Amino acid sequence: MQRKNSETKWSGYGSTYTRGKKGEGIEAVLGGQIWKIRPDEKEKLNNPCIWMQAGVVKRKSCTNFYDCVTCKYDKAMQKKAREGKHPSWQDAMRMREPMGRICRHTLTNRIPHRLCAYDYRCETCDFDQYFEDTLNLKSGGYVKESFNIKGFELPVGYYFHTGHTWARIESGGFIRIGMDDFSLKLLGEMDGFELPVMGKVVEHAEPSWGIKRRDKEADVLSPVGGIVVEVNSRVREYPTLANKRPYEDGWLFLVRTNDIKESMRRLMDDNTSTSWLNEEISTLEKMVEEVAGPLAADGGVFGEDIYGNLPSLGWERLTKTFLRTP
Repeated sequence: MQRKNSETKWSGYGSTYTRGKKGEGIEAVLGGQIWKIRPDEKEKLNNPCIWMQAGVVKRKSCTNFYDCVTCKYDKAMQKKAREGKHPSWQDAMRMREPMGRICRHTLTNRIPHRLCAYDYRCETCDFDQYFEDTLNLKSGGYVKESFNIKGFELPVGYYFHTGHTWARIESGGFIRIGMDDFSLKLLGEMDGFELPVMGKVVEHAEPSWGIKRRDKEADVLSPVGGIVVEVNSRVREYPTLANKRPYEDGWLFLVRTNDIKESMRRLMDDNTSTSWLNEEISTLEKMVEEVAGPLAADGGVFGEDIYGNLPSLGWERLTKTFLRTP
């Protein structure tokens, strides 16, 4: 906390709060006082626009799910580029040093580092076509940044449902779905997943697939509704993949929905998922203390297969409490 000209201010998660008078800027009431809120210029965007990444504009988030072909903003920027008002994002990237000319899919945080070998003529690039038509659907992508809360991973840029499932928006508006690290460490390695078939309609907060461990079973609630367009066959064959890489190769299926923004609005984003997970961990700690006695002063760090190590927690109790299933 800093004091400057008798005005208190501090930076939070992506925003700076400054004491102000009523009617100034965006208002919020904290501690009985009115504060102005403005986004931090240096805050990282989870979905940066390719025009921003190329350096043509200072700050712009993608609002069209990286579907540049149908993006009104991209069309307007390309028109201005043709009129000579600014360079195109492709020309801006061509001006960089050879090792700095990275693939547009790396620019938009969808694949790890990859150099462009086609001088940003994406229409001639075999990889670009393969990525859009095949790899984007079947690949689980990668986690660029995440938090570790008492042994549980929480990735940035994912949306979470209270039933411990996650959703991530993919290129073209698909939504990838899976179970979170908390639920999989809590219940241990599964013997199998009963996943929906392609073409099936799943509903938000309704049982949409099943999990099985030995003689124990449970239903899982879908974080969003939509039509299933792809299923992860590798998880069906190797269920333990979900535990090892729950947010990457361990995804479960892909859906398409008519209203992505409304679907995401029902879920928790980066600003709310952290506090929610802390509350869930506190609930788990109390349950563990009931059957195993007091924990360390700081609660310690949870490891793999909590149910397997403490079966007295009860499978039904755990699934009803955390998966929110009937």
